[in-house]
Order: sequence, then C-alpha cells, then structure tokens
Amino acid sequence: MKTVIKTQGLSKTYTNTAVPVEALKDISLEFKEGEFTAIVGPSGSGKTTFLNVIGGLDKPTKGNVIIDDVDIASMKESQLFDFRLKHIGFVFQAYNLIPVLTATENVSFIMLLQKRPKEEMNKRAKEMLEQVGLGDKLDVRPNKLSGGQQQRVAVARALASRPDFVLADEPTANLDTESAFNLLDIMARLNREENITLIFSTHDQRVIDRARRVIKLVDGAVDKDETFDRD
Repeated sequence: MKTVIKTQGLSKTYTNTAVPVEALKDISLEFKEGEFTAIVGPSGSGKTTFLNVIGGLDKPTKGNVIIDDVDIASMKESQLFDFRLKHIGFVFQAYNLIPVLTATENVSFIMLLQKRPKEEMNKRAKEMLEQVGLGDKLDVRPNKLSGGQQQRVAVARALASRPDFVLADEPTANLDTESAFNLLDIMARLNREENITLIFSTHDQRVIDRARRVIKLVDGAVDKDETFDRD
C-alpha cells in the first residue's frame, strides 16, 4: 500500500521553558493509505506535538516528515500553508467552526481557499454533510447545532477537499457518550468505504477500540506499535 507519511528521526525540543523539554525523541514511523491509527499515551507523552509536527503546524528540531515525496520539515511557512491546504485535513477538539457561516459554508471553506468552482463546492459540501448525517442541517449555523453535530460538520469539512490524510486531535473529548459513538461510527465507515487515512491523538478508549493500529508514546518516544484486526 502507498505510504502517505514517513517520519525519520523526528525530534522536538522546546527551549522557551526554564528547562528544555524533549517533546519528541527520534521517532521513525510510516503510515499507509487507509490506515486508522490512534496515537496514545499519558498526558505529556507527545501525542499532540507529534500530530502538530506531521501536520506542518509545528516544526521539528531534528528529522524529516515526508509527505507525497516532499520533506515538509524544510518548507517555509508560506509553502506549508499551501501544502496543508491541498494535502491535510484537520479535526480539532474545539471544532473551530466559523460562527457566522452555515454548515454548508463551513464545509466549503477549505475548498473556497483552494479556489474550487462554486458549484463543485456546494455539491461536495452537501454530499459530505449527508455522509455524516446532517443533510437536514445544511443552512444551520454552529450555535444552533449540538456539540456532536458541530464535530460532525468539522469532520465533513476535513474530508471535503479529499486530503491525503486526516489528523484528529482528541476529537471526542468534548462529546457525550452517544455523540462520541456516532462520530466514531461515521469516521470508521468513511475510513473503510473511502479508504481515508485517519490518525487520531487520543485518551479515549472508544477511539482506541476502533483503531486498527495503536502507537503508544511515552516521554516523547515510541513505546509500542501494535496492529489489530477490527473487521
């Protein structure tokens, strides 16, 4: 299967603290197309830092992040913005929807930045909202949606532009049990049916139980890397 991300000797040290903090230590991993991976570990283990670095939101101190045969660790910020726009989908714990936009407009936003034709944007946004069970909420703004519904809009937005992979940082943390299960069912189905590569950072056992690969970080280093048959 195609490798969508490869990290080589990835390290990150924060020096703007009283004592330097090694958040990541020499991580070398590959992620294949269609994987559903959970990055787990205790607080402070480096989960979110790892996602931020492979997503181009933060730069490593050392090492490489290879995506689509390009080392994004060496890119300038302006180049990274364009690269993220074309290749990476993000789902955040806090939803990060734009309050004044409808569900359709929020899902279309990345495609708008990509300068896609309006008809294509609207069609794809509607299609993705229907996929996540919100076909009846197309013109509704975030403040009229529940937390679970807002997170499903965020998932639709992340997938709408057909990125190479989706990074999800604690996407179920703010959801009640029913909403979390619904969201995970949707993402697991999209992973299977559309071969979408999903990488989660999570403490949530509900996510871990669905992931087919679980990578445990401890003190910034890989402690375990296990695969499971979830079918």
